Amino acid sequence: MTVEAHRAIDAVWRIESARLIAGLARVTGDVGVAEELAQDALVAALEQWPSAGVPEKPGAWLMSTAKHRAIDRIRRDATLSRKYERLGRELLAAEEGGDPESRMDEEMGDDVLTLVFTACHPVLAMEARVALTLRVVGGLTTEEIARAFLVPTATMSQRIVRAKRTLAEARVPFVVPSPGERPARLAAVLEVVYLIFNEGYSATEGQDWVRPGLCDDALRLGRVLQALAPDEAEVHGLAALMEIQASRLRARIGPGGEPVLLLDQDRGRWDRLLIQRGLAALERAVRLGPLGPYALQAAIAACHARARTAAETDWPKIAALYDALAQLDPSPIVELNRAVAVGMAFGPAAGLEAVDAVASSPALRRYHLLPAVRGDLLRKLGRWAEARSEFEKAADLTANERERRLLRHRAAECAADEIAG
Repeated sequence: MTVEAHRAIDAVWRIESARLIAGLARVTGDVGVAEELAQDALVAALEQWPSAGVPEKPGAWLMSTAKHRAIDRIRRDATLSRKYERLGRELLAAEEGGDPESRMDEEMGDDVLTLVFTACHPVLAMEARVALTLRVVGGLTTEEIARAFLVPTATMSQRIVRAKRTLAEARVPFVVPSPGERPARLAAVLEVVYLIFNEGYSATEGQDWVRPGLCDDALRLGRVLQALAPDEAEVHGLAALMEIQASRLRARIGPGGEPVLLLDQDRGRWDRLLIQRGLAALERAVRLGPLGPYALQAAIAACHARARTAAETDWPKIAALYDALAQLDPSPIVELNRAVAVGMAFGPAAGLEAVDAVASSPALRRYHLLPAVRGDLLRKLGRWAEARSEFEKAADLTANERERRLLRHRAAECAADEIAG
């Protein structure tokens, strides 16, 4: 297989896998079976597309192939489990009467959202809900999800397998929950959507700094959730946060694909339409109140969006908002972000003190942004040798190649500063 063909198939899979699994889950009633059939279709693509070429409608091709693979299974095994019966009836009828590809997009219209709620069923522990949905909806690899949760890959793999088994054994229906059931599952859904967005906004590994397709998926899900739960402040808070952050995507990448950090970005390249959408969503969240973690983060993002230049950023306000967020939703990562704001508002020495107060947290032990933040603050204090060491440590910890190059470049700059100083 050529490198180009492999990249094309990977790109199509990233885009289409969620809708494919969701559409199959609708007719099988089993997320695990749906993912298995989707993987069968992927194998077929890997076998056929390098020589035949990528189809005009790759998503429809994958769905059609998955359905026909299921038909083959049903015909081979007369004792197949009852969970295939509905699929068998639908597929065999479609085969006899025709199943136009033009109808496939309609069939899968709202299935992705239903898949999210199914994977976030209360029968699963919160961690399992989030991990499973990232896998089957976000299209993330097990390694990417493990990195997002700061846990070993083997642990995450076992978590996902157990989650699918639990859903199957509990016979969880593939439906959007009723209004009475929705609050119990909404928190996990919001967490899932935001983690998907974050993986697109700052990819944990690979050659790309951002993966806009994942951001688009998360934005679409967030907007659908706004329509589904219009009176939930945190739904609008999350939508606001994602819209405002997504407005920076074009400015986060340099001409050669290199990362461009927030304070160095050309704010003229920020998408003003997305900012307007985000600020409007934030206003709705404020009106509904009280502000939750997502709305508070959106308020922080709004401070950046409203500043015409980096120098005009209201860092004291951002630090105060992080104080409120730390009280409402305490975590080492929130404290690390607060420390950055403290450093910008009150000087690098104050920021370094705040960082060192959380540096011993086990959750941050392998988190590359901890030494990256320390390196930045140490450099501002003129402690170049220590800063260089921190940037090198951060570079060794990240799995994203673009980010690794940036961090090594910053380490080299510190070495040059040390010689010049």
